[in-house]
Amino acid sequence: MIPLRTLAFCLAAAAAALSPALASAVPARRVIVFVWDGMRPDAISQEDTPNLKAMADRGVFFADNHATYPTFTMINASSFATGSFPGTIGFFGNRFWAPGTKGRDAKGGAIDSVSPVYTEDYAILRALDEHYDHELLQVPNLLSRAQKAGMKTAVVGKSGPAFLQDYKEGGVILDENVALPLAFAKRLQKAGRPLPANTVNAYEPDRFSLEPDNDKPTAQLPIVTLKDGVTSDASDGAGTTPAAANAYLMDTFLSYILPQEKPDVSIVWLRNPDITEHQYGVGSPNFHVALRQQDELLGKLETKLRELGMDADTDVVVVSDHAHSNIAGPTDLFPLRGINDGRVANVDADWGYSVSGSVRLADEMTRAGFTAFDGTGCIYSPVMSGIRADGSQLRPTKFDDDGRLCGKPGPYTTPSYKMPAELPKGAFVLAPNGGSEYLYQPEHNADQVRRAVRFLQSRQPFGAIFVDERYGRIPGTLPLASVHLENRRAPDIIASYDYDANAVVQGFRGTLYSSMSNERGMHGSFSPVDVHNTLIASGPHFRRAWRDELPSGNVDLAPTLAAILGVSLGRTDGRVLHEALEGKAGRAADTYRVVPADVRTDEATGLTMQRIDGSALPASTYRFILRTKRLNDGERDYIYFDEAKAERH
Repeated sequence: MIPLRTLAFCLAAAAAALSPALASAVPARRVIVFVWDGMRPDAISQEDTPNLKAMADRGVFFADNHATYPTFTMINASSFATGSFPGTIGFFGNRFWAPGTKGRDAKGGAIDSVSPVYTEDYAILRALDEHYDHELLQVPNLLSRAQKAGMKTAVVGKSGPAFLQDYKEGGVILDENVALPLAFAKRLQKAGRPLPANTVNAYEPDRFSLEPDNDKPTAQLPIVTLKDGVTSDASDGAGTTPAAANAYLMDTFLSYILPQEKPDVSIVWLRNPDITEHQYGVGSPNFHVALRQQDELLGKLETKLRELGMDADTDVVVVSDHAHSNIAGPTDLFPLRGINDGRVANVDADWGYSVSGSVRLADEMTRAGFTAFDGTGCIYSPVMSGIRADGSQLRPTKFDDDGRLCGKPGPYTTPSYKMPAELPKGAFVLAPNGGSEYLYQPEHNADQVRRAVRFLQSRQPFGAIFVDERYGRIPGTLPLASVHLENRRAPDIIASYDYDANAVVQGFRGTLYSSMSNERGMHGSFSPVDVHNTLIASGPHFRRAWRDELPSGNVDLAPTLAAILGVSLGRTDGRVLHEALEGKAGRAADTYRVVPADVRTDEATGLTMQRIDGSALPASTYRFILRTKRLNDGERDYIYFDEAKAERH
């Protein structure tokens, strides 16, 4: 009689001889994707991220990786999940308009079915899936295919993007709001692990309750603000708001999920450095704290893999969804300033902080004679809306004494633009998304759309503009399809905010205008700084100590992991990164052909241009250039988008 172990070895060897793809699927090797939200590749250093630098040195560093545009978290989360672009997927997060969506959010509150919805919430994603007839993503996703192949999966981390990887809920899920499924939540409790406090909203009270000492392990700490109470103190270096939550999530993954649940495929998505960049800005003292905290968690992951004897057969991928820029307008209008005793201080051109760059499009359009709503009430942004060289505010502080305008008494710099029960004819619905804006015209009125495009072209804060093909050729624009955004769910107009890729704040280049808020950092634009993000891979399937100079993208991650795992995603927009792989799956980099493939729009003429402060800009024409690379692998072309920059003459 042949021993079972010998028989299993013979069967595996026979499978390998018959099919390399099948062979890779037989001993299901472990894959862990660790997402550093918002990580810029130029922030990798021996001082702040020694573990990540060492990983880049021993594994594959992708030197020309690209985020999916618009460079938002949830859009790139959908690309990670599927290997495709929004036009193929039909998903347009972070914030988009899906009127009529019904349900409750993770906290148990009713979803606003009228206003644009913010999708970083597992319960809202569930409601959207229901709204879209259970086709939230219109293509297959990696984890579902891995589960069908018999693999165990786990997703851990940031509310929204982590859940989206497994929104069909076929594996174990632990995010900042919930543990799923119920059996997994109970196993965590039995093991003595606390759970996210909002987990109680996912289950009926008679089926689940939290332990009395559970506390709130994923609660975010408050930011440190200036004396105005709303603007962050960018000079603070005391710590980051998600530090405790991130530590809890990683510890639960390493101490329980990895050794006990034994997932074949894991995705761990943590908020740093992104949330710290938003709150305090790129290059700020807390930015460096965030990098060191995140790197320490990577070190703990690597240590645990060695302790469990998993390091030799685990592929680890560190990737960011996008990079990140500082929010700032032009320094001739709004010079950088120091911070002293919780207040904005004197001009400091070398090491000051930004005091400008936030734009509220609903307010700008209303001032220009449009009817526009963004679903948000009054906003008080006394600093980031702009402090001029003479120290005055671009948007003066006003007061709602009785609460009739803002819903409660208090200061504001822009009034309420909440959605009315019935939209006026010709109105625009805006979904602010940081570095890009979505504009919806519910009647699809072509004249109104063209008028809005002309307005955006005439305002300096706005860059590249993409329009639904139903409106025909509009001078100075490109169709949504030109950047893989055409879909029946798409907005009518997608406009990137303009940027200065060379401007420097706190030692890091790259500034942009952004949707109105009090944040100091943002992404989402078509700036090359936002687009070019981090991708590093190390493990048995990847080459050693190699720098991949070929263009790659977030859409390439899922096809590459699918090839490693031996599962099929069907035809994707992304490619398998064969040049980075070992063995028979590998391919020499010099067998690819890469050529520039820039696209220039025609010119929109006869425009009356304005700067952000309302002053005249001596220009009357607008166009933009979309800079791309075309990679050919001998069978198919793949396009990578480097940037899209407006030109006004």
